Amino acid sequence: MEPARFSDTNRILVARGLRAFGDGFVALLVPIYLIELGFSPLAVGVLVTSTLIGTALLTLWVGIVATRYSVRLMLLASALLMAATGAGFAVTTAFWPLLLIAFVGTMNPTSGDASIFLPLEQAALAQTAEPRRRTALFARYSIIGSLAGAFGTLAAAAPDLAAGWEGVSRIGLMQLMFVAYAMLGLATLLLYRPLSPAIEAPEEVGGAAQRKPLGKSRRLVYGLAALFGMDSFGTGFLVQSLLALWLYQRFEISVTTAATILFWSGICSAVSYLIAVPIAARIGLINTMVFTHLPSNILLALVPFAPDLPVAIALLLARSALSQMDVPTRSSYLMAVVAPEERAAAASITAVPKTFAWAAGSLIAGYLMTLSTFGWPLVIAGIVKGAYDILLLVNFRKVRPPEELSNLPATESCDNRSQQASIGGTP
Repeated sequence: MEPARFSDTNRILVARGLRAFGDGFVALLVPIYLIELGFSPLAVGVLVTSTLIGTALLTLWVGIVATRYSVRLMLLASALLMAATGAGFAVTTAFWPLLLIAFVGTMNPTSGDASIFLPLEQAALAQTAEPRRRTALFARYSIIGSLAGAFGTLAAAAPDLAAGWEGVSRIGLMQLMFVAYAMLGLATLLLYRPLSPAIEAPEEVGGAAQRKPLGKSRRLVYGLAALFGMDSFGTGFLVQSLLALWLYQRFEISVTTAATILFWSGICSAVSYLIAVPIAARIGLINTMVFTHLPSNILLALVPFAPDLPVAIALLLARSALSQMDVPTRSSYLMAVVAPEERAAAASITAVPKTFAWAAGSLIAGYLMTLSTFGWPLVIAGIVKGAYDILLLVNFRKVRPPEELSNLPATESCDNRSQQASIGGTP
């Protein structure tokens, strides 16, 4: 690999880690912060929904203009927005200003990466990786995010640990954590600045200004976007902020205990990323996504029926050990089956319905949590996400990435290429 590309890859991976660390503690602190300010669980759900809708609109914009501006420039602008978001949360306590900042900013209410950074970084990484190493690279990207996010959740306990400081309120300590989030945004900006032109998609005849965001990959991307949106509607019922709030209400645990639970959940997820690579090499990307994700959703639906906290924790950790194997495989699959020049647009467009669906799920979950502490959001999430797994297998099992086609018999490979071409892929 060329030195410049190696440097670009490492910079993006380190930036991913810094952002995930910040997301880890703000995802846990935001709902508790709002509760401390006197807001209701429904208000928390509304604010989480605002962050997701705002992110969706920004991500859609990124997809539309992805072929007009450089990936590097858009990453720099996103890092500045992250810094501004943290500063805004640090100085504001009124609900409506917080709602506005959440809408236009980069605050991430989930352990995953629902942000405008994701499609840009995915497109950049795909340019630096050979096809057979692509899934492993996205696994590294996911592992770094999961581990950094896990340690970020532990950092969310800092206000509790420092509560004895004289002259500093608990709310004031939480606001200092938002300042730290802003500083991470500035650090990310410094990492992005030296990125080279190697991360950009190759120019086509006619230039970037005349290129459409999506061309021959349109039908395939729209089909995947619809299914990813269904999965994310289920995920919206258990975004990390609301999961922490459910544990907080159902079992009356402290922020420190919630942080510890989410930390070990992140560790289990990181292990699953490592396992996903050899499994995908053996049974394929789609099969790995489905046959690891479906059992995890069954475990998720069982969590509300746990008789006590230890059983609930065991189910959540077992679910985490399986649920994230589809993350690097999904990213790798999407980047493999679309044209290189359409990767940023494809990643953005598939993320937009996901984010809106996430927002809808979060809003409904917030309302359900005002009615009962049973955990209906988790049951609904497991059912919806399980249905997604089945539909994904039925519709896309024959649409394979190039590295899998090369291992098939000639007749089957031809059939798969025809199937892929018929729904707009890039054979």
